[in-house]
Amino acid sequence: MVEHGVPMMKLDSLFLSHIHGDHVFGLFGLLSTLGMKGRQTPLNIFAPVNFGPILKFFLSYYGEGIGFEIRFTPLKMKEPETILETKSIRVQAFPLNHGIETFGFLFQEKEPPLNVHKDAIGAYGLTLTEIGTLKRGEDVRRADGSVISASEAAYKPFEPRSYAYCSDTAPFPALAQWLKGTTVLYHETTYLQELADQGALRHHSTTHDAASLARDAGARKLLIGHYSSRSGDIAAYQAECRQIFPETFATSDGDVYDI
Repeated sequence: MVEHGVPMMKLDSLFLSHIHGDHVFGLFGLLSTLGMKGRQTPLNIFAPVNFGPILKFFLSYYGEGIGFEIRFTPLKMKEPETILETKSIRVQAFPLNHGIETFGFLFQEKEPPLNVHKDAIGAYGLTLTEIGTLKRGEDVRRADGSVISASEAAYKPFEPRSYAYCSDTAPFPALAQWLKGTTVLYHETTYLQELADQGALRHHSTTHDAASLARDAGARKLLIGHYSSRSGDIAAYQAECRQIFPETFATSDGDVYDI
């Protein structure tokens, strides 16, 4: 985060899929750094139930340096559930198939309020109340009987987008339905297809597993990662996925993608 200029003090919530070391070890340094930087605002952590003892252990030895509240929410669901909601974002968690308790996350933008065309404000001499009415998608009806149509004077600024995170997991049928229409899907591809037997054994996915999910879910873009150390050629992962889902991109640390 420091290397790539991500402002860690602005973090609001952390989402941990499972307690395998490559997914949690970095958290202790992050929490300590936030404490040293003088963070005061609470921090939400959403993670499986079995993360609770790990957090308790950390705080028992290093909690004196943590000057902010950590709000831990244990995840227990068997199907998608909303775990966080703001004015603009909804976050769902859902179970994955990885041998231990593991969860994926779906981040969805809510429908945005309408914007009013600037030229309409001047042309109709709109009041603040009338602008508010149009932003709600309602027509403005004036005392003289005239009507200003919301469909004419207002517009939707963007179509809501979504981002799904699925790692680590072996494939299972329900996942495609849970992620229908996702704008951008991040999915692990630990193994190339030639090692599909290892994927099944270790509850991980292959390139074809991830690409098939993206296709079946109707995702617009697939981002892949979590590569096996057996292969250092991420281009091979991308090539295999693109046989099934052309809009696949093999990711590396620091890459930036538009959602």
